[in-house]
Amino acid sequence: MENAADTIHPLTALDRIGYWWRRLAASVLPRLGETAADRARARLVAQLHELFEDYRAHRKGEASARLRAEKIAAVYRAADPAQRAIILGLITHEFAPDRNALDDALGAMQSAANDAELGRAEAQLRIALDAPRARFLTQFNLLPDGVKFLIELRNDLLGMLPREPSLEVLEVELDGLLSSWFDPGFLELERITWQSPAFVLEKLMAYEAVHPIESWNDMRNRLDTDRRCYAFFHPRMPDEPLIFVEIALLKGMPSGMQLLLDQSAPVLDPQTADTAIFYSISNAQRGLRGISFGNLLLNRVIKDLHRDLPHLKLFATLSPLPGFRLWLDQTAARGAAPLSASEAAKLAPAPGADVQGVTLATVLARPEWASDPKSAAVLRAPMEKLCARYLLTEKSGGHPLDPVANFHLNNGARVNRILWLADTSERGMRQSYGLMASYRYDLDEIDKNFERLMHGQITASNRVQRLLG
Repeated sequence: MENAADTIHPLTALDRIGYWWRRLAASVLPRLGETAADRARARLVAQLHELFEDYRAHRKGEASARLRAEKIAAVYRAADPAQRAIILGLITHEFAPDRNALDDALGAMQSAANDAELGRAEAQLRIALDAPRARFLTQFNLLPDGVKFLIELRNDLLGMLPREPSLEVLEVELDGLLSSWFDPGFLELERITWQSPAFVLEKLMAYEAVHPIESWNDMRNRLDTDRRCYAFFHPRMPDEPLIFVEIALLKGMPSGMQLLLDQSAPVLDPQTADTAIFYSISNAQRGLRGISFGNLLLNRVIKDLHRDLPHLKLFATLSPLPGFRLWLDQTAARGAAPLSASEAAKLAPAPGADVQGVTLATVLARPEWASDPKSAAVLRAPMEKLCARYLLTEKSGGHPLDPVANFHLNNGARVNRILWLADTSERGMRQSYGLMASYRYDLDEIDKNFERLMHGQITASNRVQRLLG
């Protein structure tokens, strides 16, 4: 099927009108070899043409605008994936900025002779860049589920971008809208308990992405008196949680996930706990992935915990390292993660054997290494050092390479500990060879840690910093 996003390039209002008339004619006049899919596509374009023209004309009042937005949303939701790509391509091109106005504004900036002319040219450029796309998308705010609709649309858009790069500009504009609408100041924090509405508990079970909830008994365990669970909601989506945060109340720092997920473990009196461990933070809206909810989001959760349980002294995480294994495998394959001669000798298949072929990569390829005390003991030091290097020095676009580290550091935490074989589940071994990280939140240091990060400095405990030496 022809790709509309690659063939539609109207630049002016006159071009757009001519384009639509050609599309309408094609939808009325049968063509040789036309398929049912072609006819459906032509009807879809004709239907959207009428709705788009009605929107452009600003006809009637708010009630009519709401009805029009409902119709456009209904057309989109009824469309199949190929048709949705066409619709997004039409929106991208049909509501683009006026190219002539952009050229004029850029020319005015280049020819500006003084500050006054430059200021007027900048204002002219800003007006020219105020693309009709953003205004078109904003109309869905009129619908009760309009924000949810745009999140669904963005989820589709993210899936299409690898095949339809021309849609990137639409994603950028939609991201700008959603980022402003989902500012942390607009989000509402609610504690989730066993008595919360069933639909919220069902969504917690469905959206838990870090440590899947196995059953309703598992759910009850995670909501017991020595646990806390919070969810963030947006006022326009009161029945749709955005983020779930799960917390365990303990005495001291745990060494791994096994205790936290053990449904038979004794329940601790929360009044005796001194530590709050954030062990799962899950995004409940796939269409919002990549949208920043702002910095210092967890600060609100910590303040709520501190108010209810003022005796808590340590606020920290038990966090996965989702990109560590991939990075480590690539690093080891390049020979950039060597074992020392003594480490290689300890892992050789026999005493006195040639150790030239004993590398980190060859040892990690042995399925039983984690359950072999000797192998695990020898590998601990070099792998913890590599993990510290991964967390503190490896970056992507100026940000920490690990996405979970990036989240917590942007929320004002510090890298506190690297935990050896803390998650030996299939998922933990697949992501990070069983290693986990702990990020600590000190209420008096959160703002300072965040400011350091903005200047390129990652804050870490002395214990972790020493591993780099």
